Amino acid sequence: MASNPRGSSHWHLLQSAVLLSLILVKSDVSCYQYKVGDLDAWGVPISTSEQVYDKWSSYHNFTIGDSLLFLYPPSEDSLIQVTEEAYNSCNLKDPILTLNDGNSLFNITSLGAFFFTSGVAGHCEKSQKIRIAVGNVSASGYSPSPSSSQSYPTVFGSIPQAPSASSSPLSLSEQSFPVAAAVAVGFTAYAMVRGLF
Repeated sequence: MASNPRGSSHWHLLQSAVLLSLILVKSDVSCYQYKVGDLDAWGVPISTSEQVYDKWSSYHNFTIGDSLLFLYPPSEDSLIQVTEEAYNSCNLKDPILTLNDGNSLFNITSLGAFFFTSGVAGHCEKSQKIRIAVGNVSASGYSPSPSSSQSYPTVFGSIPQAPSASSSPLSLSEQSFPVAAAVAVGFTAYAMVRGLF
């Protein structure tokens, strides 16, 4: 007579393993894509809202995994990442990063402060610049040096926009550990039920 697997302790172990696997696989990481300034495009602010970018930045809590989308006509503007000193003095020489495709996406991959301005002469002086603080760091307390900032990856390119939102949640696929753990638990439970262990 065959044993009833539903009555055995192996069956309960299998149920527990499946439940744990589902919990581990379900855990995901969310991040946001922010359209910088909530404006139609990255550009020189009008005189009545000169600090629009810094005000916009202060209303958001940026985290690692978020991204900043800068939209602008590539024939008329560009975007550069600079040090804090260059940001404060509007020095466009020796930028950390130069983006000029008109649809520039900067992925936040570390804590700290990041400083951006237009790469067009005169635009920084007209307040087309933004500082982004990530984590518990004030934007004036940290500035990556050009040599250290080259060590982290930045990715930019075309990404579909949500129709009218300034930020849209993106689901990261950085679930390798939970998925691997779920597979391991599932395999172990299967092996135990089949009597392989």
